[in-house]
Amino acid sequence: MTQKNLPGLEFTRYTADQARQLRELVDDIYRRSYVEAIASGNLFDTPAEFLNRFDAYTNRSDTGFELVVARIHGKGAGQTWGWPLPPNARWWEGLRLNDSSSDPAAFATEDGRRTFALSEIMVCAEYTGQGVGHALHDELMGGRPEQRATLLVEPDNTRAYERYKSWGWHRVGTLRPSWPDAPDFDVLIRELR
Repeated sequence: MTQKNLPGLEFTRYTADQARQLRELVDDIYRRSYVEAIASGNLFDTPAEFLNRFDAYTNRSDTGFELVVARIHGKGAGQTWGWPLPPNARWWEGLRLNDSSSDPAAFATEDGRRTFALSEIMVCAEYTGQGVGHALHDELMGGRPEQRATLLVEPDNTRAYERYKSWGWHRVGTLRPSWPDAPDFDVLIRELR
């Protein structure tokens, strides 16, 4: 699909098997998108740890993993990916819901069709502020069959947080993933149907 509002912007979708073949491109887009985070020295944000997570996400082809790469005039400009959460998904481990009257077990019950996990969305620094992130988001999320989607965002990432809210996401709680050196994240949800 090509976006009319940004000349040369095109998207390509990839399965987990195909995504593994694009590891160098995925790494390049990460390095050009998370320049400040990488420079911070936080172990979680190092390219090596990022690629460890990417490898874990793509190591099974039966998860429904989908990668969307944005290119502008053929050059990688951004990427996003996610997958439907399977039964007994580890995604929700450590979830603390805002609403103390909600049942965390019921909220986190997955069947492979209930929740789509938007794991990553990133835009290379030279393309920020041009609508690439929103276009990537809509390309990946458009037509999803799941009931809802979830993503994690660092509470102090105000730029991303504000954008997610404007795209229909809302905060339901917090959690810290089991990845080494992972920070605390806010959990956002968006109803899909």
